[in-house]
Amino acid sequence: MPPLPPRAFPAADTLYPVILPDGTGHVGTVFLKAAVSHPQMDVGDYTYASAHVPPEDWAFRLAPFLYPQSPERLIIGKFCQIADGVQFITASANHRYDGFSSFPFAIFEDMDRSRPSMPEAGPDTVIGHDVWIGQGARILPGAQIGSGVIIGAGAVVGGVIPDYAIVAGNPAGVVRMRFSDDVIAALLEIAWWDWPIETISSHEAEICGADLEALRAARPE
Repeated sequence: MPPLPPRAFPAADTLYPVILPDGTGHVGTVFLKAAVSHPQMDVGDYTYASAHVPPEDWAFRLAPFLYPQSPERLIIGKFCQIADGVQFITASANHRYDGFSSFPFAIFEDMDRSRPSMPEAGPDTVIGHDVWIGQGARILPGAQIGSGVIIGAGAVVGGVIPDYAIVAGNPAGVVRMRFSDDVIAALLEIAWWDWPIETISSHEAEICGADLEALRAARPE
């Protein structure tokens, strides 16, 4: 079968943005914003998630403890890349553990959050832009992950991760920074992920390359 002809970059609300040689959409990769409808989940344009066995409910697959009534939110930026098996363990999964027992008595009766066995509302989990989350990684409640971060496969990530860090391990630690402080500051100021998609698509070489001045020159007025 001949390859498909070039096409325009898919719109941000496209459910299946990867087109197979037979012309059908690859159901194992979705633009997440089009695939989820959850009151506590906010996903930026062009962020995609992949799964070897596509779920019926992408929100539940990714964040099974984020309930419609949860007080916390899961916020994911633009152009993130979420591999198979990634899971966000949001704050509603927490138990109270400052007392003698961590048993959540209230969830078996009235779910009243004011009950003594229920923990206080936890923080939002926030993922920046252009974050690559490797296969099977776990993102813990309240994690604050900067833009440009790369998270290794199987990592268990909590706390604050600085922009453009590479993290791996359990518990995850910073392996190294991807760029110098000056370059990171420039990348955050350029913020290519906020450009019009036509500009982004036409400047793929500058965005995926390592020439900062070329990227600056590509920035729209």
